[in-house]
Amino acid sequence: MDDLDKKLNDVFTGYVVRKDLVKLVKGNAAVPSYVLEFLLGQNCATDDEERIEEGVERVRSILAKHYVQRAEAGAIRSDIKQSEYKRIIDKVSVSLNEKRDAYEATFENLGVSKVLVSADTVKKNRRLLVSGVWCIADLAYEPNEARDESPYILMKLKPIQMSRFDFEGYVERRSHFTEDEWIDVLIRSIGLDPSQLGRRAKLFQLTRLVTYCERNYNLVELGPKGTGKSHVFSEFSPHGILISGGEVTPAKLFVNNSTGKIGLVGYWDCVAFDEFAGKSKKPKADIVDIMKNYMANKSFSRGIEQVTAEASMAFVGNTSHDVSYMINKTDLLEGLPAVYHDPAFIDRLHAYIPGWEMDIIRGDMFCSDFGFIVDYLAEALRAMRPMDYSGEVDRFFELSPSISTRDRDGVVKTCAGLMKILFPGRDETAEEAAEIIEFALEVRKRVKDTLIRIDETFERVDFAYRPKGGGAWKQVATLEELDYPTTYHSLDKVPWEGSETAMEETMAGAFADDPVGPPRTSEVIADNKAQDGEAAQPADAPNSAADAVSASAVVSKKSEPKAGHLALRENQRGVSYEKLFGAYLDGAHDVEIIDPYVRTFHQCRNVMELLEVAMRHFKFDSTAINVHLTTAPDEYSDSKQEEYLQRIQESVAPLGLNFTWRIDRSGTLHARHLKIDDKWDILLDRGLDIWQRFDSNDAFSIEGRMPEMRRVKAFEITYMKVG
Repeated sequence: MDDLDKKLNDVFTGYVVRKDLVKLVKGNAAVPSYVLEFLLGQNCATDDEERIEEGVERVRSILAKHYVQRAEAGAIRSDIKQSEYKRIIDKVSVSLNEKRDAYEATFENLGVSKVLVSADTVKKNRRLLVSGVWCIADLAYEPNEARDESPYILMKLKPIQMSRFDFEGYVERRSHFTEDEWIDVLIRSIGLDPSQLGRRAKLFQLTRLVTYCERNYNLVELGPKGTGKSHVFSEFSPHGILISGGEVTPAKLFVNNSTGKIGLVGYWDCVAFDEFAGKSKKPKADIVDIMKNYMANKSFSRGIEQVTAEASMAFVGNTSHDVSYMINKTDLLEGLPAVYHDPAFIDRLHAYIPGWEMDIIRGDMFCSDFGFIVDYLAEALRAMRPMDYSGEVDRFFELSPSISTRDRDGVVKTCAGLMKILFPGRDETAEEAAEIIEFALEVRKRVKDTLIRIDETFERVDFAYRPKGGGAWKQVATLEELDYPTTYHSLDKVPWEGSETAMEETMAGAFADDPVGPPRTSEVIADNKAQDGEAAQPADAPNSAADAVSASAVVSKKSEPKAGHLALRENQRGVSYEKLFGAYLDGAHDVEIIDPYVRTFHQCRNVMELLEVAMRHFKFDSTAINVHLTTAPDEYSDSKQEEYLQRIQESVAPLGLNFTWRIDRSGTLHARHLKIDDKWDILLDRGLDIWQRFDSNDAFSIEGRMPEMRRVKAFEITYMKVG
């Protein structure tokens, strides 16, 4: 157990479970994770290994005795007939039989129907009336001669979910965790290892949860196969339903005109459509029209009566092309069926998660640490659903007045949902709020930029914010805009303000200084702008959307090294050590690398790549060329740290480069620098470890051959001139 495991067990005693236990008990049972974790939470909510082992065996026994396998349904029906009663775990759905004036239950795996259910049971668990709920039920058998009556008698039924939730206690317990700790707890609770995900990837994962805590929230996520897009909607909560195939009838989704029975949107907090993309799909136009009205107004009509509902909608699917193709040839929603590739439908989407930024799910990405029992977190989100957190947007900041009503609604709803998830006690700081607002602006801007590509009737707006009461505007850009600065707007139907040449020049420019704290979009802030005669922009006007900077364009344009600051967003491309440090290494003879994390193979490989850049810029003359590394020791006994450093030294020595290193064992080495000839001190907040995971052993990997094609972690660099 690590420190977070211990803290989580101490603060949320009884509400956490070790996440790898689900795999241990699931076996061949096709049971959702929240069902298994409900059972594990009752039997294994402890950090005592012996009690956990006992609890796991108990849960296995419960599943073996009570879970209904379809293949064994006949034998179980016989057991019920021969015994007084039998307890089973099965998915139960209920319907009203008007002729009998009674509610009748159907047990899906058991293959039994028309079992009488009391009106009180249905009233307490109304979701039984739609698509079914996993339950623990006691069934008895009493033969009768009536043709339309079942001999099975339902003695007791309990949905597998928490019976009550203490929201005030939840908020108080949340206050014991920092924001970073809390995010990791939530990611663990979903079932993923937070150490395998970057900050941006974690926020994308949490945005999926907004559909459960925010009413009428509309989300789309398209991306490659295997990124876990549908996991949260199929396994996470008993309050959501995933529709496979992405198609459903108006009667099933909204209301059945013949019976007056309300559909899925009336009973579930979130209705998700899996495999939603696909141009060959031809959903009926009538459901699209009803859906557009519902997404905009929270109401629908399929007859004379107007009906309101609160279900959020999530649309997930696979892209058929990569991002480059969509940016340069079509648009980011080009994979949708034709009837959904409609500006009116797209405009009602509050957020677009770029699934292409999500890693393909690997075995090592699953969590084996403690996290919340899924049902506990699901109930926490449900408890916050009726609460209004929309005012949190205006506590510290104001949005650009040019943002349209629908754009603002999308930004506000995403912000409100993430605030509920991250800060249920409304105790966020201005810096924490800025990160969420900027993120919400980006995921809505992706929707708006797609609209501008397909419909000329939309107007451009400034996705910008600034501190409440005044100050400089902070413009927000999508990551695609930064990665493809010269082609991102090339297919827009809405005319760009200015010529294409002006657009390219602007896209290669830099943001104004950020008055709110550390910048989170890519920007370069030189401290000698005034000396260069650059005119300051008006503080009361948002920059154009084109002011979002491509870091690669800015860095590559450096003709002379300058003092300044550079910040890059997670998953951005276009960066290399050459672009970051090349100009500063010109003619250098003495370089010192201070980085406590040069321990593993890939970290030592980073040092080798930096030396390759340095050798292209060193002036090999009579003066010695020295590079010295100061790092911290690796804590693992089988470490090859010194072996790797020795191999680097031997590799570069014949070329005239003297590479040395010192391993600082004091435990006080934290800061990371690159010092060059007593002229430059370059502060590296991540050291040299700026790349996201890629296969460096694949000779045909483009990321291995071209650093500019790699995705980066979020990082900042400060260039300071000394001497």
